[in-house]
Amino acid sequence: MTDTVTIPRVEYDALQARLEDLEDILAAMQARGGQPMPMEWANRIIEGENAVRVWREFRGLSLRALAAKAGVSVSYLSEIEAGKKPGSVEAYKALSDALDTSVDWLVG
Repeated sequence: MTDTVTIPRVEYDALQARLEDLEDILAAMQARGGQPMPMEWANRIIEGENAVRVWREFRGLSLRALAAKAGVSVSYLSEIEAGKKPGSVEAYKALSDALDTSVDWLVG
């Protein structure tokens, strides 16, 4: 005899969606070696906000603190966050190290 549970399709679909989200989160954790950004923060990036700024705020760092930790000038970091300068590969590498994330998370 097999135990079965009957639930409405809407509840089943919601459970499936949550399971897929969880699998994506676990895959990201394994690929990146750390905890992923919560969705409310990630949505800010998805909606077009600068990823460096979102990660900086997520990590609780001021502009000055991140610039010092990454070894870049405050004005350069400010210009990257404002989209006035694209930022060099070296700058993004330093910023990703300082933010404890990968460059992939900072650039699309």
